[in-house]
Amino acid sequence: MIPSPTDLKYFMEVAQTQNVSRAAERLGISQPSLSLAIRRMEQSVGAPLLIRSKRGVTMTQAGK
Repeated sequence: MIPSPTDLKYFMEVAQTQNVSRAAERLGISQPSLSLAIRRMEQSVGAPLLIRSKRGVTMTQAGK
């Protein structure tokens, strides 16, 4: 399954900010909605794209 343009936009914002909550705020959506979109992308590519921690996120090799 190919990720939607919206999911790609959301992923790019998370990658740029390296923080899901900050990205959600900048996109004007809720953090749970953004997390769900990222999970959809991870399922569509079949690999984790982000490593989540309390300090933010970092990209996996697949995410890069």
